[in-house]
Amino acid sequence: MTDTLLTNARIVLETEVIDGTLVLRDGHIAAIEAGHTSAPGALDCEGDHLIPGLIELHTDNLERHIEPRPKVDWPHRTAILAHDGELASTGITTVFDAMRVGSVISNGRDDYRKYARQLSRELFDLRATGVLRISHFLHLRAEVCSETLLEELAEFDADDRVGILSIMDHTPGQRQFRDVTKLKAYVLGKHGGNEADFEAHLANLRGLQDRFGAAHEAGAVEAAGRLGAVLASHDDTTAEQVATSAGHGVRIAEFPTTEEAARACHGHDIAVMMGAPNLIRGGSHSGNVAAEALARADRLDILSSDYIPSSLMLGAFGLADLWDDLPRGIRTVTAAPAESTGLADRGRLSEGLRADIVRVGRLDGTPVVRGVWSQGRRVG
Repeated sequence: MTDTLLTNARIVLETEVIDGTLVLRDGHIAAIEAGHTSAPGALDCEGDHLIPGLIELHTDNLERHIEPRPKVDWPHRTAILAHDGELASTGITTVFDAMRVGSVISNGRDDYRKYARQLSRELFDLRATGVLRISHFLHLRAEVCSETLLEELAEFDADDRVGILSIMDHTPGQRQFRDVTKLKAYVLGKHGGNEADFEAHLANLRGLQDRFGAAHEAGAVEAAGRLGAVLASHDDTTAEQVATSAGHGVRIAEFPTTEEAARACHGHDIAVMMGAPNLIRGGSHSGNVAAEALARADRLDILSSDYIPSSLMLGAFGLADLWDDLPRGIRTVTAAPAESTGLADRGRLSEGLRADIVRVGRLDGTPVVRGVWSQGRRVG
């Protein structure tokens, strides 16, 4: 294959930034050369930064595409392609697509019918055609506060590229929604209803946790081992909850809600992941600890775009400015998520690794994606 040369660039390595040229060959980084080249066909990056492709560990974006409005089921193939293209346009070249497992079917509710097994099959089928721009893995969000979790987990096996399994417990009054008024605003805003509907919803969820919580948590831990998935906790709030997570073998803490929990995570060698929207907005929409506070306390390791794909790049550069350290900021969305999920072939600009590359300029401080390569193929 013909080499791709990206020259006149500021190349962001793990701990430094150099001026130079990247040579891409056969889907990999063939060379990193100091200085510029005038070789025929070389792309002049005009002093823009070249960084590794971003790695997204937890995004609800695919769910948003298949259900753009409550109870609207959009054609899944179109939704997957749109999701894939949107992520590529923001510089994300590896994604762990979050899919909920664990449905609530009692009391006549059908808000959370199972979908993950069918959607993942449709994703696999599209990937096999070669039309997807970026690399996709699965992230199963195991909701213990449900009725069907174990049955849904049993539908997956070790060939399904389940990279992450996170243990979710959205029982009202703890973790993310310690403040039940925040949950009320969220539920009624998203699903509609009245006060009586919300009270019935609270009672139902609390009852499900009482009936299934312990068994579902144990089953989720077992499933992660069976599937070869990295285990993640979600919304840990106390040091005791973190200790329980550590006992399960958790390696990633998604969105701890307090500085106490984040501090405890580091004490157990658990990587702390926070939402880029939290960082950019200056706080959590649920009223929990601010990502910026954890960043200033050196308690933040990984960023996730969560519900806004474009926030990942913006958040990484925001951290770079906060820390006055561009390589460190970029590591939170590249090397750190790669390391936490065992992806040794990407996340850094180094000879021999995948040629997942993003060209980024800045417009009045805002990062602007000007080119994206996935395994050496230009996709954005």
